[in-house]
Amino acid sequence: MPASTTYSPATAQDRTVHQGFLERSGIDPDVGILVDSAALFAVTDACIGCGACVNVCPRANYALSGQGECSGITIEGSCEACFACIKYSIAQSFAISTKIANFAKIKDYNSSILWQSMATQSEAALEQGLIRTLQNMSYEFVQIDEESNLHNNFKRQLEIHNQKALSQVGRTELTDKEFERVMIHLAGGTRFEKAKKLRNPFALDLDDGQRVWLEFLNTQKWCQNEFQVSNQITVEGRRKCRYDVTILINGLPLVQIELKRRGVELKEAYNQIQRYHKTSFHGLFDYIQIFVISNGVNTRYFANNPNQGYKFTFNWTDIKNHPFNDLGLFAAEFFDKCTLGKLISKYIVLHETDKYLMVLRPYQYYAVEKIIERVNNSTKNGYIWHTTGAGKTLTSFKAAQLVSDLPEVDKVMFVVDRHDLDTQTQEEYEAFEKGAVDHTDDTSELIKRLNGNSKIIITTIQKLNAAVSKEHYSRRIEALRDKRVIMIFDECHRSQFGDSHRNIVRFFRNSQLFGFTGTPIFAQNHINKRTTGEIFNDCLHTYLIKDAIADENVLGFLVEYVTSNVAPETDAQETVRKTEIAKYILNNFDRSTLNGEFDALFAVSSVPELIQYYKIFKSLNPKINIGAVFTYGQNVSQDDDKTGDNDGFESNNVHADELQLIMDDYNATFDTQFTIDTFRAYHDDINRRLRKKHTDPRPLDLCIVVGMFLTGFDSKKLNTLYIDKNLEYHGLLQAFSRTNRVLNEKKRFGKIVCFRDLKERVDESLRLFSNEEHTIPSGVIRPPYTEVRTAYNDAALALKGKCPTVQSVDLLQSEPDKLEFIKLFREIIKIHSEIKVYEEYTGNDPEFVLSEQAYNDYLSKYLDIVMPVTPDPDEPQPQIPGASEPETPYGPDQTPDDIDFYLELLHSDVINVAYILALIADLEPSAEDYEAKRKNIIDTMIRDSEMRSKAHLIDGFIRKNVDEDAANFERQKADGTIDLESRLRNYISDERNAAIEALSETENIPLEVLDTYLREYDYLQKSKPEIIESALKEKHLGLLKTRRALKRIVAALTNIIKTFTWD
Repeated sequence: MPASTTYSPATAQDRTVHQGFLERSGIDPDVGILVDSAALFAVTDACIGCGACVNVCPRANYALSGQGECSGITIEGSCEACFACIKYSIAQSFAISTKIANFAKIKDYNSSILWQSMATQSEAALEQGLIRTLQNMSYEFVQIDEESNLHNNFKRQLEIHNQKALSQVGRTELTDKEFERVMIHLAGGTRFEKAKKLRNPFALDLDDGQRVWLEFLNTQKWCQNEFQVSNQITVEGRRKCRYDVTILINGLPLVQIELKRRGVELKEAYNQIQRYHKTSFHGLFDYIQIFVISNGVNTRYFANNPNQGYKFTFNWTDIKNHPFNDLGLFAAEFFDKCTLGKLISKYIVLHETDKYLMVLRPYQYYAVEKIIERVNNSTKNGYIWHTTGAGKTLTSFKAAQLVSDLPEVDKVMFVVDRHDLDTQTQEEYEAFEKGAVDHTDDTSELIKRLNGNSKIIITTIQKLNAAVSKEHYSRRIEALRDKRVIMIFDECHRSQFGDSHRNIVRFFRNSQLFGFTGTPIFAQNHINKRTTGEIFNDCLHTYLIKDAIADENVLGFLVEYVTSNVAPETDAQETVRKTEIAKYILNNFDRSTLNGEFDALFAVSSVPELIQYYKIFKSLNPKINIGAVFTYGQNVSQDDDKTGDNDGFESNNVHADELQLIMDDYNATFDTQFTIDTFRAYHDDINRRLRKKHTDPRPLDLCIVVGMFLTGFDSKKLNTLYIDKNLEYHGLLQAFSRTNRVLNEKKRFGKIVCFRDLKERVDESLRLFSNEEHTIPSGVIRPPYTEVRTAYNDAALALKGKCPTVQSVDLLQSEPDKLEFIKLFREIIKIHSEIKVYEEYTGNDPEFVLSEQAYNDYLSKYLDIVMPVTPDPDEPQPQIPGASEPETPYGPDQTPDDIDFYLELLHSDVINVAYILALIADLEPSAEDYEAKRKNIIDTMIRDSEMRSKAHLIDGFIRKNVDEDAANFERQKADGTIDLESRLRNYISDERNAAIEALSETENIPLEVLDTYLREYDYLQKSKPEIIESALKEKHLGLLKTRRALKRIVAALTNIIKTFTWD
């Protein structure tokens, strides 16, 4: 056999996982693990003597006997747990033999991992391997065939977990009637309400009159729960389904694992769970908190929230963000009983506003753990470097919540540096947990909160500075000077470098500071020669933009430069330059924003330039709605022209009447009545309109800003940023990051169009905040147009290899052939939707292998194949006798449902109000194809999940304005007087009012109460059920009837909001 060679991990992921394992285990790679090697490896009779293990073991721990058989470990010494014997010897064995592959058991001293591999590992083998892994991690295997067995096991586990409480009333078990009362308690409510029941104790009245408090989950000592694993549990709902692997904690199914064999797309497992939601999940399975999906080599987890898409599934990683994709590595870390128990107990958030479950991503988990560890073990400060868009609000909320639970902590303050962030953070915190924090409207209120029982307080740095530096305030909080106060600073790169910060730290002598930022201050981008590290000490955890893009938690950037080689020398030339820029934006706006599907910001360098640009745009009579926002009061921001990071305040050269003129245009466009005296309401209205959270369907397509909305503003519906100002370092990345929030398949990247030559600054900023010295990591910047065109042509050539002509698609007979065509063409759809956004794109590019006409012809064939067999998700499908799953027309591994999410890309030009109105305007009531075109409009909306609920509204609008008024409709079209937008706006308003009045009459609740609820929702973007509850209490219905009525009315109002709020 060849001589032994030293193992060198082949891929970057292999190297990082291997290095991470050594670091976590405290293993010196030059020494290894000095243990009895026989305890680490056991070679079974399945060995075929291929000798590959000899070649790859860096410690030469293997040797072959003279008969070509493995004689086992020959050196009883060290092992560095590189896993090379598993990964590489098995692979080489496959190349030599088709016999069952080697079987090896690796035991490291963090957890037990059972590894099994086959030439083509089946789903069943993957399942059995995982179960053995969990058994080695001290999970008890329990055989549960059906729901009755599940209930019996739950009863026994509940009794075991609560044995101490039961013993106090002289019991060891529950009677059947007592357990039935437990089941009745658990059966009621929504999935969200059941998640609350899981975490709260239940007072059970026993048959003998005693009361015992039962605990379903120990959330304080999370390791002290009972962990079991089962598989192939059969549950019958609309269909009979068998679930792959279920983890039960105290007898309740809290984790469900769906497996697919190696080689199958991971999204298949996700789609399987989505089908279970529709067909079988009920009863105790409503208590599932976390789903895990895996095909052996890729593994992800997500919270039990069926309304979020596949993009909200996450890798588990180590603390350095190295992913555990392989199921064995994932299991060893994620399913560690204490880790899993803690994750479910402490790191699942119940979103109060929208009533769904959220689970923290690993980087959020590690950041919070690091803060708690620092608070428990040190008085040093620390900061978290998580890139913009990575969910730091959720991370900071969980950190504040868990730190406030520590007995030695007296107060936790979350400190922001702007009023709008103060309000935004309050709203988001309230969404995570109602009543979790206190918000302060002014400094006097802050003083009251500090002296009260509130443990978590949100305030601005300005209010806090006033509280500690003004004597009439500070003397009232003197008692807090030496209390243990934890301060969490949001956007800590902004306002922690001046007198305010020093005053706060000087007053609270026993304070401990933690900062959150996506763009720390380093020597390169310092303010007043001070860095984030100097103020906050250590960086406790990093999650950089390159990590977030690799994990698909944020999008990369498409950066394009549209500049002139000649700089303007006179004011007149500068005006010409600005006019050309404005024309360019208007001419390319639909391409950039996918015909108004998304919004855009235009950042300029000063308020006078903003006003000039606004007037230029207005003179061009744009077809899009354009607004602008700035404030005219004195700004206290310390940010400078170097970074461009400021809020656009102006105090010297711009008068209030300039702002009022802009607001007057806004009022005329949107039927509002804002003035400079109600600027805050004007700002908030723009905020909601840009985020597509407004009840008025009319969009604000483009907003011109100086600094507002360039930091702290989050909108998934914003995809384009135009720039005509100098930006660099943190100001640049903060501005760019307004565009790259993940939304759906249509939004592929954040688009940046620079009208100044910022390339060197862009590259330098992205290198700095990716922690790279010389290169920008892959994926941060999208490839240039020529590369995307090449990828498009490669995909087109692959398609033509299968179907050389459009007509050849008709010759595809078998389902596998059709599936292959669908897969090939969906790749073209994906690239086509991306390439259209590039400024260089033209549909008649001669370099295209597939012309635009040919693309549309193939598209027609694609839709003919996919659409007829795509089932209505709301309709039950016929079940084949003896089968637990519906027949899949494209084979067992993929269904049109799974493929069809690419159809979403095809609707990027369709599903928005403007396009729907254009389709209606195109109708000809007297034409032969009228009914077909009319039906197409409604079908188009029904196919889109976001617009489906509004289809009946548009149907009614067409019936009233076209069907029943055909002659007038055609006459107004002919003379150009038709105004469908106004008609639709009025129709929506009338129908909304009618729906509210009908609800008022049906429920016998005052109309003004419903109006108040809806106004509050419109302003706060969150439900205020207490408004309805207060009105119901006046009716004296009784507790049960009041609860039912409240639930019914809030559900009806939610439906009204969903139906009459347009994105």
